[in-house]
Amino acid sequence: MSVSNHILTTTYTAAGTIDQYRIVKFGSSDNTVIEAIAATDRLVGVAYIPGVSGTQKVSGDRLEVVLSGVAELKAGGTITRGDLVTSDANGQAVVAAPGAGVNNQAIGKALVSALSGDVFPVLLAPQQIQGAA
Repeated sequence: MSVSNHILTTTYTAAGTIDQYRIVKFGSSDNTVIEAIAATDRLVGVAYIPGVSGTQKVSGDRLEVVLSGVAELKAGGTITRGDLVTSDANGQAVVAAPGAGVNNQAIGKALVSALSGDVFPVLLAPQQIQGAA
């Protein structure tokens, strides 16, 4: 299922290489973003790079970031529809499953199940979750 419905997007400057369908976090300067690398990163949205699969932006390029709505993400592991997802070390979506007392940043909820490498729709709803004791 390939579905997207971008309700709110904004333009940022890439502060590093950013691949298509990746979760991004704020860069070190205002109005910049970089690929997220951990479930604890302050996630902001999903890189939207129109074009063929494999498209990427490099430092200094402008890119659109989906902040609200349904965006497509690349899965970095097995995900079941309804799971909250966060970032792995490559900006790909993985299940947000923090350990007891540990916080994770979730970017949204998977709308369908996906396997590693799949591109799938996520309802964006950035939030912080904590593992149960």
